[in-house]
Amino acid sequence: MSAKRQVHLGAHFPGVNQTTVWRDPRAGSQTDFTSFEHLARTAERGLMDFFFLAEGLRLREQGGTIYDLDVVGRPDTLTVLNSLAAVTTHLGLAGTINATFNEAAEVARQFASLDHLSGGRAAWNVVTSSDAFTGENFRRGGYLAHADRYVRAREVIDVARAFWDSWGPGALVADPELGVFARDVHDVGHHGPQFDVRGPGLLPRSPQGHPVLFQAGDSDDGREFGAAYADAVFTMHGTLEAGRRFTADLRARAVRNGRSGEDLRILPGASFVLGDTEAEARENARTIRFQQVGPQQAVAFLEQVWGRDLTGFDPEGPLPVQDPDLTATIAQGRTRFPRDRVEVAREWRELAAANGWSARELVVEVSGRQQFVGTPEQVAAEIDEYVQADACDGFILVPHLTPTGLDEFVDRVVPLLQERGAYRTEYTGTTLREHLGLTHPHDASRALDPAPRTA
Repeated sequence: MSAKRQVHLGAHFPGVNQTTVWRDPRAGSQTDFTSFEHLARTAERGLMDFFFLAEGLRLREQGGTIYDLDVVGRPDTLTVLNSLAAVTTHLGLAGTINATFNEAAEVARQFASLDHLSGGRAAWNVVTSSDAFTGENFRRGGYLAHADRYVRAREVIDVARAFWDSWGPGALVADPELGVFARDVHDVGHHGPQFDVRGPGLLPRSPQGHPVLFQAGDSDDGREFGAAYADAVFTMHGTLEAGRRFTADLRARAVRNGRSGEDLRILPGASFVLGDTEAEARENARTIRFQQVGPQQAVAFLEQVWGRDLTGFDPEGPLPVQDPDLTATIAQGRTRFPRDRVEVAREWRELAAANGWSARELVVEVSGRQQFVGTPEQVAAEIDEYVQADACDGFILVPHLTPTGLDEFVDRVVPLLQERGAYRTEYTGTTLREHLGLTHPHDASRALDPAPRTA
């Protein structure tokens, strides 16, 4: 009988999106260090693999003004993670840093520093942007064509890895008798379209060799990039069958890129709502969703799809009768809507009519993340089912409250996952690679060079 697949869990600090219920009286600060510390300590108490921070490089705008309905603003990602390294002992520390607007040498040094200071717990979530609105905060504002975002990201990682590998495994000697502090240090010598750098790196090889690389992107280019470079992929596929298809696709792509498909962790983001009974959990979930999507949020969401100013629109009534304006851009700093918006509006009208939903109720239904809703026993069983079916390797949990939203999950669901034999009862390693069951980048079984790309 084969060993049971183990569930991997990460804790996403909520905010900078519509998931966070900041109006709740229990909600805490998005900027005080105590909030970050509480969530990280709770995740570590729950023996989770890592703490995860998203990032926004510019405040979103809608209709030409700051979009002030979601939580906005957060301290620098790496400052927060380095601070958390001092108050945790095992928890991985994953931060989102944009590959479009940052220099490879600088990012390589920052994450190598975090890996050293945390004892091997650093992870970099690599994201891209071709958004000229975001780029206005940087000297390269708007310069990057949408099709080139992963071209640059590949080279950023190639250069970062070259810096991380520029010190050999025994390079730091510090031998006073020989008078030698370091040896086996070589220049990077990279000459490419985005970077022309010489090196070497400024730090010895870090405990993990390379920080763990996360990636989130569901386009074909994004999947290919993740399969070639990522150690873990953050996805949003919300059903078991969709998860199985996505996981099979990513693992097959990894093999085509010269990697083992099992050396890649698939981790969807997911929220959760618990109750003592299934009915109570579903009622709690409904309450939370309507807190997340108030009347103003519903109108703003529809404006993004319709491309129209909907001032005065009643969200408790039907959807707008006019079709979306495909020539207008209402929102700035958000991910592009991936589908034909006229077709989306038609589908939504049909869905609302079939279910008797108001415009706000429709937004509640179509804008929510995948949720685990039920008793602790039901949620534990469903999470386990996903992992055993190879629909994913675990989940990045996104609580709706800052900073206490993870507490109930750790207290009530984690023990049940342990009883099912699907979750650790103690940390058995010290690095994030060990937590995730990933090979070391310098193992003989894995090539040092970046994985080859398919045509």
